[in-house]
Amino acid sequence: MTIARRMVTGYAWISAACLALLAWLAYHEFVEEPAEFAAMGLTNVHKDTQAELSTVCFLALIPVLLGLGWWWMRRVLAPLKSLTAAVESMHSHNLRQPIPRSGNGDEVDKLTAVFNSMTSRLDESFRRVQEFTLHASHELKTPLTVMRMQLETAMREGQANTPDQCRYFDEQLDEVRRLTQIVDGLTLLTKADAGLVKLQQESVMLTALVQEAFDDAVILAQPRRVEVTLGQCDPVAVLGDRHRLRQLFLILTDNAVKYNRPNGTIAISLHASSGMAEVRITNTGVPPKSREAVFDRFVRGDNAQGAVEGCGLGLTIGRWIVHAHEGTIEMVPEPPDRTRVVVRIPTLTASDSSAGSSAP
Repeated sequence: MTIARRMVTGYAWISAACLALLAWLAYHEFVEEPAEFAAMGLTNVHKDTQAELSTVCFLALIPVLLGLGWWWMRRVLAPLKSLTAAVESMHSHNLRQPIPRSGNGDEVDKLTAVFNSMTSRLDESFRRVQEFTLHASHELKTPLTVMRMQLETAMREGQANTPDQCRYFDEQLDEVRRLTQIVDGLTLLTKADAGLVKLQQESVMLTALVQEAFDDAVILAQPRRVEVTLGQCDPVAVLGDRHRLRQLFLILTDNAVKYNRPNGTIAISLHASSGMAEVRITNTGVPPKSREAVFDRFVRGDNAQGAVEGCGLGLTIGRWIVHAHEGTIEMVPEPPDRTRVVVRIPTLTASDSSAGSSAP
C-alpha cells in the first residue's frame, strides 16, 4: 500500500470516528436530555442551548480540518508520486532525459537531482560499454578471419595430414566459426542498442517467409529425425525488413530443432486476427524454467549442456527484431511436453502500405 493510500485510510477512519462521536453528542444534547427532563417533569429547566450548539459546531470542524489536512498532504506528496512514475518509466534508452524538478528546494526536489545525476553516470557507463564492445568486435574480426583462412588452407592443402590432425583442424575451425558468430551477434546487438541499425520499411508478405522457414526447418530437422508440419498459413502482409524477419524465423526454427527430443515434432502456423499477424512455432522440447530469461544474452536452454551448439544470442537478436517491428514475442509451455513460441506483429494497413511504397 502506498503512503498516500495509507494516509487516506487513516484520515478516513479518524473522520468517521469524529463524525460518529459528533452524531452521538448532538443526539444526546438535543434529543436524549430534553426527553429525560420531560420525563421527570422538569420542563422549565434553563438550558444554555446556544453554548451547546456552539460546542457541537466547534466539534464539527474537526472532520473539516482533517479533510483540509488530507488535501494538503496529498498536494505535498504529489511530486513524490510523479518522481516514482518517472523512475519506473526509465530504461537504458531514455537515461539522457532528465526528470523534471519542482525547483522548490525540498527533499523531493533534491532527490530528483540525485536521480538525474545517477542516470547521467549510468548513461555514460552504458555508452562506454557499447563503444568497447563495438571496438573489441571490430578488432576481433580480423584475427578470426585470418585464423579461419589458415585452418581452411591447412585442411585443403595438407594431403599428408593424419586423421588426428584433420580432426584437430576441424575442431579448431568449428571453434573459430563459433567465436565469429558470437562477435557478429554482439556487434549487431550493440549497434541496435545504440540505434545504429536501420530497418527497411517495405511491404513484406509474411506467408512466403513462413513457408521458407518451414522449408529450412525440414532440412535442419532431418539429421535429428524431427517431423516438421505446416498448419494454417493465412495470407498476411506486414511493414518491415524482409531480411531481418527472415533471420528471426530462421533463429526460431533452428532453436525448435536444437531443443527438441529425438523423433519429436515441430508445428508452424500463421494466423491473422485483430490487426495482428501471429506466428506460432511449437516443438516437443523441454520447457525452460525461466521463459523470460531465455531472451537475455548468453542464456541457453536447460538441455543445452554441451549437446546443443550455440552461443546464447539467437533469441536475444530475435526479440530485438520483433520489438523493432513493434511486435511481441513470448514462450508458452504446453503440458505435458511442448513449448510454443508466439510472435505477434502488426499487419499492414492502408497508410502503412503507402508509406512503405514511398520509402527509398
